[in-house]
Amino acid sequence: MYFLTDEERKQLLKSYLPKSRQMDIADELRGWNWNQPPLEPVYDIKLALYEIANSYCPTNRDLFLRRIDGVKARPNAAMLRGKLLHQVLVDVLVRAKKLIYLHGVGNYQEFLQEHKIPFKTNFERYRSQLSEEEFSSLARDAEILANFETSRIVARIQEILIKQPYIAEDSLVSLAIPVVVEQKLDGSFLGLSQNLSADAFTFSEPMIIDLKFGEPKKFHRLTTTGYALVMEAIHEFPVNLGCLVYAEFKNGRLSVKKDIHIIDDELRQWFIEERDEKMRMIYEEIDPGIAQNCYDTCPYYRNCLG
Repeated sequence: MYFLTDEERKQLLKSYLPKSRQMDIADELRGWNWNQPPLEPVYDIKLALYEIANSYCPTNRDLFLRRIDGVKARPNAAMLRGKLLHQVLVDVLVRAKKLIYLHGVGNYQEFLQEHKIPFKTNFERYRSQLSEEEFSSLARDAEILANFETSRIVARIQEILIKQPYIAEDSLVSLAIPVVVEQKLDGSFLGLSQNLSADAFTFSEPMIIDLKFGEPKKFHRLTTTGYALVMEAIHEFPVNLGCLVYAEFKNGRLSVKKDIHIIDDELRQWFIEERDEKMRMIYEEIDPGIAQNCYDTCPYYRNCLG
């Protein structure tokens, strides 16, 4: 899911990467300038990154209800499904890394045997939160996802081993699975939670990757932008690229589309404005009102419309 195809990699190297290096990002919008305006937080409030980046509720009243009224809503089926499929992907990637270190390059066949064992995730404790149809669909799609990723990892390892006969375990892991999953980040400098978790990050060319299982939304790019600012604030190196990975299951098949984008001044400014506006709403306890076009699966639907 996080690995680029040959076409995507060529597009990255020949288009996005040169453009991002030539583009002048305003220094005041780089994360390492978190201690001065406009990045310096105005309010002494810590928000989760998703609270800033998400705009599924047109008026953001979901944030008001959660932070001011203390409403704890249960995640809807789509949110729960996304969370569990995320975990499946993490488990497959981490298992592959562990097996490479465990067996070593010299025992590749043993790695292959264990890695090909079907990956089973126990979703039983979530069964009561889903309908029988939703649960069956989740289990089927999780299996498709795990099989797909397992096959890709094997193919990548075999390709590397053919080219590099003297490679050792650590190098093999970095070449075959060049992503850090669930990268933990402290967003305190920017007024964010100190326990952030980016879906994936590649170090070869600093790029934030975020996985989505729903329909593309314009505001999804705020997620990659927020993590890029946090990375810059912590490590003080530029992070200019983001990639949204959209996965869809249809007729028993997995479809993946990627939105690679440059994290430019416009996105950075947008993220900061969202942060400041939502912080102000919470600090001053401003009820933004009920939206005109609520969606009926919103976890806060009953709180707003009864």
